[in-house]
Amino acid sequence: MTFTPRGRLINPRLGIYFGIFTSGFISLVLVLLMFEQMGVSRWLLSGLMLGGALCSYLVIAIAGITREPIDFFAAGRRVPAVYCGMGLALSTMGATGVACVAGAFFFIGFDAIWIMTGGIAGYVVMAVLLAPFLRKFGAFTLPTYLGRRFDSRNVRIVSAALLSVPTLLVLAAEIGIGAKAVDWLLGQGPSLATAIMVLAVIGGIVFGGMRALTWSSVAAGVATILALVVPVAVVAVLLGYLPFPQLSHGPIIRGIGRAEAIAGMPIVLQSQMGLQLPFDGFQPVLKRVAEPFGAVGPLAYSLATLSVMMGVAAAPWILPRVATTPGVYEARKALGWACFFFGSMMLTMITIAVFMRNYLMQAAGASIAAPPDWLRNLVTMRLAEISTRGNKIAAGDISFDRDSILLALPHAAGLPEVFALLAAAGIFAIAFAAASAAALTLASMLSEDIVNGLNWQPPATPLRLIIVRVMIAVVVSFGGLIAVMAHGDALKLLLWALALTASAAFPVLVASIWWKRINQYGAFAGIVTGFAVAVLMILASESELISLSGALAAVVAVPASFAAMVSVSLLTLPPSRHSLELVRDVRVPGGEILYDREMRILRQKARRRT
Repeated sequence: MTFTPRGRLINPRLGIYFGIFTSGFISLVLVLLMFEQMGVSRWLLSGLMLGGALCSYLVIAIAGITREPIDFFAAGRRVPAVYCGMGLALSTMGATGVACVAGAFFFIGFDAIWIMTGGIAGYVVMAVLLAPFLRKFGAFTLPTYLGRRFDSRNVRIVSAALLSVPTLLVLAAEIGIGAKAVDWLLGQGPSLATAIMVLAVIGGIVFGGMRALTWSSVAAGVATILALVVPVAVVAVLLGYLPFPQLSHGPIIRGIGRAEAIAGMPIVLQSQMGLQLPFDGFQPVLKRVAEPFGAVGPLAYSLATLSVMMGVAAAPWILPRVATTPGVYEARKALGWACFFFGSMMLTMITIAVFMRNYLMQAAGASIAAPPDWLRNLVTMRLAEISTRGNKIAAGDISFDRDSILLALPHAAGLPEVFALLAAAGIFAIAFAAASAAALTLASMLSEDIVNGLNWQPPATPLRLIIVRVMIAVVVSFGGLIAVMAHGDALKLLLWALALTASAAFPVLVASIWWKRINQYGAFAGIVTGFAVAVLMILASESELISLSGALAAVVAVPASFAAMVSVSLLTLPPSRHSLELVRDVRVPGGEILYDREMRILRQKARRRT
């Protein structure tokens, strides 16, 4: 067995490099603030904000160009835990988690907190049940792992085909939200904005793959954190609170509750299995922020948390990234950092929603002839609408765009325009990182597991990288086309993707590590059954044939997948000795990476034949 000292794997200057980027990004924002005070046009400020950020991401990505498969697919397996954890958090949240989830918290209050608890629980399940063992195996994609674990090319190809569907949904959702941010910054129309987003994603990963994605995502993560934290901290100081409002905005919630009661906002109760999320577009606030179970029923809350937990734990665009860490220990640490970053950003989303709800309740009761200046500005920018027939504006008369709450807060607080541009740049940054992760995962599955799925040994390195790079261009272009033509709800697409992933992959992944009796036939049946049941549930829900929300499709599909997997495995032949030995090796954290060992053995056999 071969071992490499950990100290030789990690670049000790990474902190210096990203410290320089952080300083440069902050300097850009300060310069734009000065330009705004000097009277520079908004169009020029927007172009400089977007262009400066995008150019820095692309320069970092292009600097990571590589010709080695281990670098292209796994970043050389030398990514420190903190950077890997940030990448995991960004891939999980995406721009959907920043824009759409902030809007969900604004409209339905704390009933949306199951998204946060489900995501963090997914990291915990991943760290305990899956990630250390998949890191020991070291496969670049989940279908590659499943195919080699069960010694079945059929399992590999079918799992790649089915898991490509939720990955494509995530890609289309992230491109759509990122294009919205670009369109808001430049104002040149959704088609050009989508084209910019597509070209940015292709340029960000086509040269360096996972290596470029990792380091450009860290830069995008820094920009996203600044875009979220800085405006919220400034608003908190203006309201008289500490600049850490994520942990201290309780008094504001109590004030909002009193204002909602005075305004006569009704208290609604949802049925046990009811799940009503705010839809895409303009809508009024009809639910109190702190009243529970007004949009999500008690039973649906628990089941939705479990669905998100299983979807995050088995997501093919998230889980394989643990293979980029130097070892199993770093993989566990990376998931701890992912919990920290994900939880911190989600708490910030809640704070943004609370602050915006506070400004909304302050605007309620104003005269229709003289609304607050910030509300008039939001109406002018098509971020809000007022529909009232009386002389006074009620809280329910104001409608907001769900995906624009983050952009609306700086205007409501009276901050300079650059803070709103910074928020839009943050949405674009995290959309760029998440879309790149989904695109690279989808292209890797198509090239590695479908195009070359019938051969255990990959093709020669030049051809292998050419195929995956062509696939990157194809899948990103197709995702952009879907985003332009379908106009789907990004939040709904993300929840569908998590439900499909939980249904198709979670049962088989857990059983592949913890149940030795499972064989290739049981794995095949579990994947196909879970995916098929989830798709049928989503279609039935959208057709209003059933009252169950499509986001809860995994509630029915996961038990069906487990039942099919167990019954077929017990009714067919036991697994081979090779599969049992592989399970035993996977459970041992130390030693050589199994995938690298198999590749080395295959290369030795090929040399002997020649």
